Amino acid sequence: MVVSHDGDTITNVTMSDHYRLSWELVMAIGFAIFLILFAGPTGVRAIASFVLTVLTLWKVLVPLYLKGYNPIWIGLAITLFLTVLIIALVYGFDRRCLAAVSGSFLGILVTCVLGVLFTDLFQIHGAVMSYSESLLYSGYQDLNLTQIFMASIFIGASGAIMDLSVDITSAVYEVVEKRPDLTWWEATRSGMNVGRAAMGTMTTTLLFAYSGGYVALLMVFMAQGTPVENILNYKYVAAELIHTVIGSFGLVTVAPCTALC
Repeated sequence: MVVSHDGDTITNVTMSDHYRLSWELVMAIGFAIFLILFAGPTGVRAIASFVLTVLTLWKVLVPLYLKGYNPIWIGLAITLFLTVLIIALVYGFDRRCLAAVSGSFLGILVTCVLGVLFTDLFQIHGAVMSYSESLLYSGYQDLNLTQIFMASIFIGASGAIMDLSVDITSAVYEVVEKRPDLTWWEATRSGMNVGRAAMGTMTTTLLFAYSGGYVALLMVFMAQGTPVENILNYKYVAAELIHTVIGSFGLVTVAPCTALC
């Protein structure tokens, strides 16, 4: 039996017959097979990067957070490390890897700085994160939840940032391979055009990713007829706006930088 942070009692959280674990394993194996059949060796590298990312977050990031290390510096270091690792698994260590990593680094750094700044300006406390109160009640009262929230902004956006940088790098590389007579500026413009097209959907992707868990909350606002200005001023909504808009800033930054690299 487990008692939740709001005092409600929840029973049967785990099932003795491991019913969910069996289906989770089936789902994971099915996805891996599908990915390998579709992408071949690239799919194998994608699975490897996924597994390494999960292990790094679970075995390194979370334990260091619980030990009280600075969440921003630890999160930034691990995110940048994973960026190099994941992109290297895609390209190997060549010029494309260097260009994509350089663009990603700048986008993540911009997202980090703006995330810290606007979290302070919006006066958002880390308690807006799910289960943060349960974490405090578990004996970790000294954790800086606000800094953990700040780190979650650039960690959450890093996947989309890497995706965009790899898209632009691959596009420019293919263009230059097919047309080696292109000037440096023409190749850069091609990369920027790809970035402009991708940024529109990437920004919406961030919006869906962060707001999907708050559909019920939005339904409550609509059912109660809450004014829009009150909704936007609500701390949970403001926190999601920070995630979405600041992550989009990182995307806008990564596109021209990767094209130039």
